[in-house]
Amino acid sequence: MSGITTVEVRKSDLAELRITKSPVELKDGQVLVQVARFGLTANNITYGVVGDRIGYWNFYPPSDGDWGVIPVWGIGIVERSNAAGIAEGERLYGYWPMGSHAVLKPAGVDDSRFFDGSEHRRDLAAVYNRYLRLSNDPQDDPATDDMRMVLWPLYATSYCLYDFALDNGWFGAEQVLIVSASSKTGIGTGYAFKADPDSPKVVGLTSTGNRDKVVALNLYDDVILYDQIEERVATDRKTLIIDMSGNGSVIGRLHKLLGDNMAFTSHVGLTHYSEAGMGADYIRDRSAMFFAPGHIAKRGKDWGPAEFERRSGAFWQQAMRSSESWLTLNHAEGPSEAEAAYREVLEGRTPPDQAWTITV
Repeated sequence: MSGITTVEVRKSDLAELRITKSPVELKDGQVLVQVARFGLTANNITYGVVGDRIGYWNFYPPSDGDWGVIPVWGIGIVERSNAAGIAEGERLYGYWPMGSHAVLKPAGVDDSRFFDGSEHRRDLAAVYNRYLRLSNDPQDDPATDDMRMVLWPLYATSYCLYDFALDNGWFGAEQVLIVSASSKTGIGTGYAFKADPDSPKVVGLTSTGNRDKVVALNLYDDVILYDQIEERVATDRKTLIIDMSGNGSVIGRLHKLLGDNMAFTSHVGLTHYSEAGMGADYIRDRSAMFFAPGHIAKRGKDWGPAEFERRSGAFWQQAMRSSESWLTLNHAEGPSEAEAAYREVLEGRTPPDQAWTITV
């Protein structure tokens, strides 16, 4: 190979891209992994938007600090190995750069997984440093690779949102409003709540253009358009808001309308990141950004990591099967197609019932 190809974005302007090439320098204890394919959704745009605040730029830092590499979830193949116990040709699932290859330093190796022990990643969330050794998993089905790379990180967040609400007694809410109900994480959250007969009523908020697709899911107890909020949202009951959009105008309207009955707002994604500023009606003291890795760490202490993986894994399998009927996957090949797909996702032009898988 002639070097590692990477797609970098300017941190101050996610619309500015460049393609870089770098030489391969493999040290003892490291592996070179070819990134065979990765998923790209609005979730990855969120990684870029909050990259400085939450540390997403730190996983694959380029030499020029003005630029960053947005991390992605996907399948990798070990191309060269200088690490004991890791074989060339192994299939891995994990957190990669938007690029052709990654260099990892396996640590905590067991039959099912390892963690990247690279110095610059040691203080980063464990869930992002974990790589599943799919070649050692007798249940692994390569036919589900694309669904896994697109939906697993989103539906893992969906499960955590449901479990966070459950762990907090639903915040006393009698209804849950999912803002951007057409988003994949919103749909996954709907699946999680629907699977629990004791959960509150769940209402999906969406745009006129997405209404028919959201209704066709037969997932939410009710579907309300954004321009119907003041007329149709029930204001006489405690309400938990799960916000996938980051649209300050919509959240401000809901907070003003609900007032004391706005029990809590979890901000999850920033799909409409240019509108993220919240207005004067925003109730800050009952709102917080939701960080799924923090909840995973908490449940790891409460239940043990294996039990969390069992519960979330069972949900993932069920939700993935439910999603096969509505999700269409598109594939981009090579740097130029990867850039075009990235711009489509960045600009919000990818329909909610579609997603991209990419090979650089």
